[in-house]
Amino acid sequence: MSTSTSTSTISEEYVSTASRPSALRITDVRVANLHGVPFRSSIVRIDTNQGLVGYGEVRDQASATYALVLKSRLVGENPCNLDKVFRKIKQFGHHGRQGGGVSGIEMALMDLAGKAYGVPAYALVGGRFRDTVRCYADTPSLADPHAMGEKLLERKRRGFTMLKMDVGISLLWDVPGALIAPTGAREDVTTMHPFTGIQVTPKGVEHLASYVDTIRSIVGYDVALAADHFGHIALDSCIRIGRALEPFTLAWIEDLIPWQFTDQWRQLTEAVAVPTCTGEDIYLAENFKPLLDAGAIRVVHPDPATSGGIAETKRLGDYAQERGVAMALHLAASPVATMACVHLAAATENFLALEHHAADVPFWSELVTDLPRPLIQNGQIEVPETPGLGFGDINEDLFRAQLDPRDPVFFAETTHWDAETSHDRLWS
Repeated sequence: MSTSTSTSTISEEYVSTASRPSALRITDVRVANLHGVPFRSSIVRIDTNQGLVGYGEVRDQASATYALVLKSRLVGENPCNLDKVFRKIKQFGHHGRQGGGVSGIEMALMDLAGKAYGVPAYALVGGRFRDTVRCYADTPSLADPHAMGEKLLERKRRGFTMLKMDVGISLLWDVPGALIAPTGAREDVTTMHPFTGIQVTPKGVEHLASYVDTIRSIVGYDVALAADHFGHIALDSCIRIGRALEPFTLAWIEDLIPWQFTDQWRQLTEAVAVPTCTGEDIYLAENFKPLLDAGAIRVVHPDPATSGGIAETKRLGDYAQERGVAMALHLAASPVATMACVHLAAATENFLALEHHAADVPFWSELVTDLPRPLIQNGQIEVPETPGLGFGDINEDLFRAQLDPRDPVFFAETTHWDAETSHDRLWS
């Protein structure tokens, strides 16, 4: 009897009792609304009964309401029951920005579970395939290709081995004879691509090809270069542009057609010798399957802040790999969602590159603590070994300086969401 008691006492000395995962419970959900990091964004904070705090991020330009509506469904749950809790809340997400609430919450759950178990988030989804994560720098479009080339070259000199630029009808509106378009088409951002009536003429196609040619002559062919934001144009114009860009060995051409039109994506992919890429607005792995099953794209491009967070996007990556499709990650976020993506990328074998949209935001790396500064070095982020998402905490002073002036909330109390409820069951 005495031996047993002694062994128990000695064991307690070597066991951390700061967190007991089986007894961990969510007690609160709060948000902070930011801007300029690089876009409008909301950080989610989940509090627990053991003092552990988890952070996630609602997708850029999405409403924090998408996360707060989930509070009453989360309080009392054990965040370590990752799959159970995700299944409970995933019905409240949707495509586009509406997936941001569930996705941001899932990141925070992963942060909490990792901290509770004392392991990095990547360990919760199968371990890692790589020690560093390659980033690609997105760069706002400039009309002058020489200026654009120099801007991209500056990123290359900072160590980025992959770059992305905009190439589309935004460069053509003021070029005589480049576009045929109905009156008011330039201001119309709500009509889907096949229905706008906008056509790119041979002169317009030639202008875009010349633009890319000039940029390639400046940045060289020893750096990967992708293209995005082609505009709301129909399939035939997309095919003509894609064929004209073939000589420049682009990493991919992105979002030329709305993701919903699987057959049009298949036709485009079969018509051009440039990798095709889409997916940033799709929610849940199951909704990527039509594109992947049809062989309609060459690169799948989810935004983990829309697609469902870390584990759900990992499931998507594995599904894409079985079909021979690489996965890049779309992102425009603070280091919070970025680090969630780093763990996801580390755990996904067919990962290609992670988008970085804040190359011109000087304080970006300082928004969180206990990570290298700058966070991105030579175009790479080192995968941390520390628990959860890997950073120590948020930089509260810097966060407060970036509060959204339209709604400057900084983790204010959210008791008005406590009683939000409905009959959520999807079956009778």
